[in-house]
Amino acid sequence: MSLNDTPSGERIHIGFFGRRNAGKSSVVNAVTNQELSVVSDVKGTTTDPVYKSMELLPMGPVVIIDTPGFDDEGALGELRVKKTKQILNRADCAVLVVDATQGKTPADQELIRLFEQKNIPYLVAYNKSDLASAPETLGEKELAVSAQTRENIEELKERIARLTKTEEDSRRLVGDLLSPGDLVVLVTPIDSAAPKGRLILPQQQTIRDVLDSDATAVVVKENGLKDTLQKLGTKPRMVITDSQAFAQVDRDTPKDIPLTSFSILMARYKGFLEPAVKGVAMIDRLQDGDRVLIAEGCTHHRQCEDIGTVKIPKWLKEYTGKDLVLEHSSGRDFPEDLSPYRLVIHCGGCMLTQREITYRQKTAGDSGVPFTNYGITIAHLKGILKRSVELFPHLHALLP
Repeated sequence: MSLNDTPSGERIHIGFFGRRNAGKSSVVNAVTNQELSVVSDVKGTTTDPVYKSMELLPMGPVVIIDTPGFDDEGALGELRVKKTKQILNRADCAVLVVDATQGKTPADQELIRLFEQKNIPYLVAYNKSDLASAPETLGEKELAVSAQTRENIEELKERIARLTKTEEDSRRLVGDLLSPGDLVVLVTPIDSAAPKGRLILPQQQTIRDVLDSDATAVVVKENGLKDTLQKLGTKPRMVITDSQAFAQVDRDTPKDIPLTSFSILMARYKGFLEPAVKGVAMIDRLQDGDRVLIAEGCTHHRQCEDIGTVKIPKWLKEYTGKDLVLEHSSGRDFPEDLSPYRLVIHCGGCMLTQREITYRQKTAGDSGVPFTNYGITIAHLKGILKRSVELFPHLHALLP
């Protein structure tokens, strides 16, 4: 990924929903001007959600999601419907495609109920308007279209854009903590788990945010931090490190220089830093046999020193001295029922939308399960949690 690419977690996710053979895939292809989805007269052609990242005017960077038919039948159909419901947890807006020759059905009404239940902005597109008329009176969220003749397809795109347009996003990773001219030192270990030829996404985004603030970013490996700080000749505004190097970076960074991690900043950016600080206290209450879910928002090749499956489990065992049952999830494979777990430890969520992170946090909250993240967990296990959040005074009262 280049620095100019927009990551999936920062793109508007637009889900297209509806019954089998309502023409969802045809509408998706018409909206995108690409053959993104297979089109057939056979019901249920789309068997799995189809995801496509692209630039779509007038919205900009988006992810288009074409979903399986919501009225599918049988055991496989139940699985497809379950996947469709899961997509609702990451969609920023929804387009319900209704077959104009048949009108709304109970399945369509159920989808609208789910949109409203999950507070997802939505539109209803009556497709096949070249074959049949839409209802005489259309609501403000309804529109007659034809994927075949392209009738009102441009209007549909304009309406989706208005649906997703919000006030300018004021969230910052770190820029709101900086002033022009500040110096920030970023510690980025390069080990077997580091991607070849590039930095991981949170590191890229942090560098960009520092530069957007007219501040200066100095990037070093963990074994070069101490020497770099001595050579700078001026005290940095802060040091930001990969959480895996927390212990060494804490030792090498003078106590009068604030220290935090990319993962902690990402949790703040995604809106769950406060719950993560609250949730980490559960680590001190874990007992033998307790189940802990370690969840990642993306999938990647596991290296021998993988943070989620190797390092955090090792540090948890050393810290707690307990015989814990550790389970793992990655990508979109996140359990809907979290009640069997005593704690969820999540990654920073850089590849997930804020809506999906909020959903996962809420799922844990509904089950009464504490929810924390990698950076907060590692800082706690290494005994430096208080220092790692000193940039955020409002959190100090929440520390375990």
